[in-house]
Amino acid sequence: MAAIAFSVRLPPPRLRTLAMAVLLLGAALLAYGPALRGGLLWDDEGHVTKPELRSLAGLGRIWTQIGATQQYYPVLHTAFWIEHRLWGDATPAYHLLNVLLHVCSACLVALILRRLWDGGAGPSTSLRAFGSGPMGEGHERRRYAGAEWLAAWIFALHPVMVESVAWIAEQKNTLSTVFYLLAVLAYLRFDERRRWPWYALALGAFVLALGTKSVTATLPGALLVVLWWRRGRLEWRRDVAPLVPWFAAGLAMGLLTSWVERRLIGAEGVEFNLTGLERGLLAGRVVWFYLGKLVWPSDLVFIYPRWNVSAAAAWQYLAPAGVAAMLGALWSVRGRARGPLAAALFFGGTLFPALGFFNVYPFVYSYVADHFQYLASLGIIVLAAGAWGRAWSAPSARPGFRHGLLALAAAGVIATLGVLTWRQSRIYRDLPTLYRATVERNPDCWMAAFNLGNLYLAGHHADEAAPWFEQALRARPDYPEAYNNLGDAQRALGRGAEALASYAAALRLKPDYAEAHFNLGIMDQEAGRIAEAEADYSTALRLRPGFRAAHVYLGHLLQQSGRLEAAIPHYEAALQLQPADAAIQNSLADTLEATGHPAAAVAHYEVALRLQPGQADAEDSLGIALAESGRMDDAVAHFEHALQLRPAFPEAQNNLGSALMQAGRFGDAVRHFEAALQLKPDYPEARENLRLARQRAAGLR
Repeated sequence: MAAIAFSVRLPPPRLRTLAMAVLLLGAALLAYGPALRGGLLWDDEGHVTKPELRSLAGLGRIWTQIGATQQYYPVLHTAFWIEHRLWGDATPAYHLLNVLLHVCSACLVALILRRLWDGGAGPSTSLRAFGSGPMGEGHERRRYAGAEWLAAWIFALHPVMVESVAWIAEQKNTLSTVFYLLAVLAYLRFDERRRWPWYALALGAFVLALGTKSVTATLPGALLVVLWWRRGRLEWRRDVAPLVPWFAAGLAMGLLTSWVERRLIGAEGVEFNLTGLERGLLAGRVVWFYLGKLVWPSDLVFIYPRWNVSAAAAWQYLAPAGVAAMLGALWSVRGRARGPLAAALFFGGTLFPALGFFNVYPFVYSYVADHFQYLASLGIIVLAAGAWGRAWSAPSARPGFRHGLLALAAAGVIATLGVLTWRQSRIYRDLPTLYRATVERNPDCWMAAFNLGNLYLAGHHADEAAPWFEQALRARPDYPEAYNNLGDAQRALGRGAEALASYAAALRLKPDYAEAHFNLGIMDQEAGRIAEAEADYSTALRLRPGFRAAHVYLGHLLQQSGRLEAAIPHYEAALQLQPADAAIQNSLADTLEATGHPAAAVAHYEVALRLQPGQADAEDSLGIALAESGRMDDAVAHFEHALQLRPAFPEAQNNLGSALMQAGRFGDAVRHFEAALQLKPDYPEARENLRLARQRAAGLR
């Protein structure tokens, strides 16, 4: 039998590309491994699809209702919607997807650079623009062989990227960059051959990028920088005109995002009151900060210290002056080397939305964050990889020795970055670790200290929570929320006088602070100051009408004070806000039954038992309400069910006996009254009922 041989052979370059991509993915999974099993971090809950948006109608709201999601990024939140359909709340899947998207972007970087550096557009793509001397095209195509993958590896494994890759909320970075780079690749194809399907594909990818994160609005400017780098000049019809719609779309999305940041997220107020001059000083400092972290990625922090920007400090003018001097120097050598200036323009232009000229909410905590330079960093990384490629191909008497040193240097840089990324990824494995690491490196980070205190307080570890709230207050003494939560911790620890002082401090800073008034009410009620407690709860409800806990506590206070009719509206209001609360359903039912509304009480007891079945007390209370409503057979059934759940329940035995006696079943009633007295000998009501039942049973005989 003749053998049939067949094979699928990829061209060697494609095979090498595939192998490199697989190798890069493996390295990235290893480097980001500590974060892959991490849970939700700060702000992740605001991005993973909320329950009310998980339906098809919710998907429609993502696109049509500004404010339905934290930011109006409909493509991003559609992606999260799909992901939740696929794997729900399984956080490892979100982390794995972020790594895959990041590696995909790194591979796209390599493909784009290969197209630019290897003469994908023909002779016009001269690498003399980077600073090399005259060379033939064939040599140009070999000149940077491998440097594109060095850029990809540096981007994939640089520790500055950890914040974007290990943080689920920053899928807006990893996903938008994939769309951004796809748009670049497609536009380069369009620029080479002027085929409009490529233009349409590029524009579509750009729109998807905008719908994922608006910082990608800088793409048309970046494309002009690349085109200028390739040709040394720009022409209106060939280069600028095709990108005019892109600039318009980017401007529209940028303005919308700025409006959402200010009006819906809260990026306005005293924390953002900087003059135009101060914003310019801030921008210069931000540029050097990010450049420094790229070159020397040490002391990376989730929340960096917030700088004091002042036009009165002379030294703060050095940063923008340095930026201007650097750009001037690069401009002066553009005739010999356009690459460094192009890289600087890409870096600064892509950073522009985060330089401080526009308000973004994270500026409340810090003016800088690693994830702000995720995309911009490509300008510097590509420049460094290109310099390595130039050194590789430079004429030398001993090319083998030089190549060996350069290969060793590249391997050393990649290995070092990978280790640093692995170490940085470890702090993103859970919230306590992230906050602790942040406070260790930035003791003035009041946000991390406050949130860490909240975690311990929610876990009923008030002794560990209190010191973190105190640290938050040392960093930010005018923080009413920290005073309020410190009071909660002190109250849980039995330090009542200190708690009162903390709540009072919160109200001095924020007189309309409903939570602090509510907490004072709890302390007044516990101390027996009923009138004061009622006033505190009422104030809290006046300041925040939908304050459910205040309705509940005020309802309990009024009920315990004997003002049952006044308690009913507060229980009803609490149930309107959260109907699925069995305890409040029972409290309302008890109050209705005690005020002579047994039929209304029955409905609430039944709801409570549906929500929380198997409760003997609720079964007994429902039986009482049914008996008072004249539904004696139903009452007997519920008393019997209460006794099945809790046989040693003297009150239910007595109530069942009473129901049976009213039904004329005196002999059966006697047995239950006797059982009640066996369980509780000093039960006068059961003793009297037993006497009456025996008399009536004897009369029947």
